[in-house]
Amino acid sequence: MTLNLKHPLALVPTMGALHAGHSSLINIAAQRCTEVVVSIFVNPLQFENPDDLAKYPRQIEKDIELAKQAGATNVWIPSLEEIYPNEPEIISAGKIGNTFEGVHRFGHFDGVLTVVNRLFNLVKPEVAIFGEKDFQQLFLIKKLVKDSNLPIEIIAAPTIRETDGLAMSSRNIRLTEAERIAAGIISKALTSAAKESSLELQRDVLLSLLASEKQFALDYAEIIDEKSYEIADSSSVNTRAIVAGWINGVRLLDNMVMRTQVHKMGAR
Repeated sequence: MTLNLKHPLALVPTMGALHAGHSSLINIAAQRCTEVVVSIFVNPLQFENPDDLAKYPRQIEKDIELAKQAGATNVWIPSLEEIYPNEPEIISAGKIGNTFEGVHRFGHFDGVLTVVNRLFNLVKPEVAIFGEKDFQQLFLIKKLVKDSNLPIEIIAAPTIRETDGLAMSSRNIRLTEAERIAAGIISKALTSAAKESSLELQRDVLLSLLASEKQFALDYAEIIDEKSYEIADSSSVNTRAIVAGWINGVRLLDNMVMRTQVHKMGAR
């Protein structure tokens, strides 16, 4: 399929089940370019478990309406054959892709980079918008663009949260009311850790609060250096706490900027 699009354009790649978080990405795209393409494609390469792929929520008519209201000029819903007309050449996410999320979702980031690269090749955007909620994904996509010398500006959009602090996600609809309340421990732990003045205290508060919610099964909670995506140490200037885990089979991700008192003082 040949896409007849006006340039310059902004691309917002999604897997559908759109919500207010996606609307914020589309809003940002519309501020940058008059032509805004929202793609909806549930990428099978991102799913290690076929059941997760089958359960992924799909609501195409609602998605189209939401995307257009948010500022999309084109909603593109490609078929599997359009994205992968042949056996896809998998792009490796490398060492970073096998840490944190990559440990628990083998091959996930290879699948993400493969489909994002394919979307970039087909749409040829000047700008692409990704949310900070999936921070490791954002980091790896920026690295892909830099390493491949692609003429695309990657814009990071802030995480949009529910009124109770829970990071918006298409998977949230699978949580019961009680599970939603339990999930609030994630944002509580992050905001509490961010108030501490040292990496050690931030890690202690983060882990202790997350452990206090028995319904939340923790995969990892760490503070990383945003520049390298390695575990932060005393030399790290820009740090961020990252958290992932499960509540009754629903995977939840979140992250938040952390700043130690030393770095805050040094920034003045």
